[in-house]
Amino acid sequence: MMSAEKKHMALAICTGCDIGNCIDADKLTDAVREAFDGISCISHKSLCSEAGLEELRKFTREKGVDRLGVAACSPRVKTAEFSMDGIYVDRINLREQLAWVMEPGEEDTQMCAEDQTRMVLAKLDTIKENTPYLPEQVYSDVLVVGGGIAGVSAALEGAAAGYRVHLVEKSDRLGGYAGRIYKTPYNEIDLSARTSEVMSHPGVEVHLETSIESISGEPGNFFVAIRNSDSATLKVGSVVTATGWKPYDPDKLSALGYASPRVKTLEEFEQSVQVEQPPDRVLFVLCAGSRDENHLSYCSSYCCGAALKQALYIREKNPGAEVYIVYRDIRTAGFQEEFYKLVQADDAIFMTKGVIKSVSDLGNEVEVVVGESLLDEQITLVADLVVLATGMVPNTTSDLKLQYRLGEGLPELEYEFSDSHFICFPYETRRTGVYAAGTVRAPMDMEMSQEDGAGAMMKAIQCIECVKRGEAVHPRAGDMSYPELYMERCTDCKRCTEECPFGSYDETDKGTPLPNPARCRRCGICVGSCPERIISFSDFSINSVSAMIKAVHVPDEFKEKPRVLVFVCENDAYPALDAAGVHRLRYSPFVRIIPVRCLGSVNKVWISDALSHGYDGILQIGCKPGDDYQCHFIHGSELTEQRGENLQETLETMMLEPERIQTRFVEITDHHEIQEIINDYVEELELIGPNPFKDM
Repeated sequence: MMSAEKKHMALAICTGCDIGNCIDADKLTDAVREAFDGISCISHKSLCSEAGLEELRKFTREKGVDRLGVAACSPRVKTAEFSMDGIYVDRINLREQLAWVMEPGEEDTQMCAEDQTRMVLAKLDTIKENTPYLPEQVYSDVLVVGGGIAGVSAALEGAAAGYRVHLVEKSDRLGGYAGRIYKTPYNEIDLSARTSEVMSHPGVEVHLETSIESISGEPGNFFVAIRNSDSATLKVGSVVTATGWKPYDPDKLSALGYASPRVKTLEEFEQSVQVEQPPDRVLFVLCAGSRDENHLSYCSSYCCGAALKQALYIREKNPGAEVYIVYRDIRTAGFQEEFYKLVQADDAIFMTKGVIKSVSDLGNEVEVVVGESLLDEQITLVADLVVLATGMVPNTTSDLKLQYRLGEGLPELEYEFSDSHFICFPYETRRTGVYAAGTVRAPMDMEMSQEDGAGAMMKAIQCIECVKRGEAVHPRAGDMSYPELYMERCTDCKRCTEECPFGSYDETDKGTPLPNPARCRRCGICVGSCPERIISFSDFSINSVSAMIKAVHVPDEFKEKPRVLVFVCENDAYPALDAAGVHRLRYSPFVRIIPVRCLGSVNKVWISDALSHGYDGILQIGCKPGDDYQCHFIHGSELTEQRGENLQETLETMMLEPERIQTRFVEITDHHEIQEIINDYVEELELIGPNPFKDM
């Protein structure tokens, strides 16, 4: 953290890793000194070496430096080496995004290096001192909602780590769905022992037959109103949601004969087999309503193993019984594969791949017609009972009663599983400090649910410790800035409260935003949403980015050197640019790159500033939107697309061509694509011609 009194800004240039062979470091130093009065500069052939770092530390001490620009390699590497106590350090990427991608010794390459350096130094000269958000009180207890296998696992892991856990279960016993299962022969989870352990653990307080009335507050300071015979309020730092699942509604499966008394679901058969003798002929239909665009498009993970397990029940209880299993694919992950082989070895269990054409109740038996079978184009099987392996649907999370402006439950995906960045951060939900575990997060079996509960609890603990230090959780883990609002100019437009993906803002009846800083993921989407520009972070604000934009020297139209401003999200686009550098993929030296926290954080005023300053075009590159490959901040990229109409209005007002602003999306591995995007866009701008605002 910087000291209260500003001392001195400095620049350190590394000439190693081809940088010194690509640009003239002395000319770069001269350009910087001309732009920033009194700045101190140092260069070294290997700044990250032991000798280079020792010289840098000595230099910063002697000069009293409190803000340092390091012109070297990417900020994504050597982070520990260039972290210095008491000094705010920012990095200028002259290796991956200049020396390795632009022609060495060229005038345009040198100009790019000078501009990129001035941009970062202008930001350093503009940003404010940061004081972390540290709540007066941070509670270390953890709330676990749901007493199934994931919830029990989470509670035990949290208690073992030394945290007090409150386990809330709405029924009169622990175990959840797993507690109703007859047998679990293919895994070694002793649920009874686990529930007994959690009931007797001194670090776990179990609340049975208890409902949640409300959850308010923010990470570190959640207030949970619960009700059983009495009412009480729990004070916790984070929440693990393990509310479990329910079977897909079988009434929607009339085409598979569910209206017949001779057709049951896996769940119904699981209960009946405990008290009834299985019939002589039982046929299992796998993927009953799953992997079906008319029902559930996904695989529910547990169904195949559950059906195989029940086939053994039948054979154990009725040794003369025959079992038929019709499947699309048998999916038995991990150690279940050995169990699958065990079932296969039973000669009275017949399996065939196929598609169910019809299920007909004939009065005393059921006829099942199977097409596309491995046995024949179409076969007919007759059974006394048909068991449908229905899919898994998560229980609603609205019972959490979150007191958030954006709703009482967790934001959900198409099939009601809790929404998160499932690729990189699976346990996190869109409510900071509230973590999803088990089948409310994704389809999974008991073993996976047990592991999931442990994983979610570790994230819940991590969240509490981050709040204590004033730090953000993913993806900007360790970030100690937070949004500050200049409320005197607020117009109560509700843009920030509506567009924040994480529900960081509540609001008054009038619509005035009420920030909850510990809920914030530091994405900056609220910065991009605010038309009055009243929201800022200490190191990421309207003024700091505008200063970067204006620090670039824009040649006049006669020099035929276009300038293209490129906003890149730091999560996918920036790493893709770095990878392009590693692969030595050349792209235009006319681009000037500004990394942003999320593409959704780009404010329209930066676009106007850039066009007014004479930039010929603006390219925005961010994470791919959508459920298959998500923006790290959930829908920042989608918001950018939605705001595109406003940007086009800006162009119309300025009487500029619509092609001067373009938005593209990439994956982190798209280094070839991002090179082509940049070069194609620069080529298109050269055809359009210079920005008429260049000479104004």
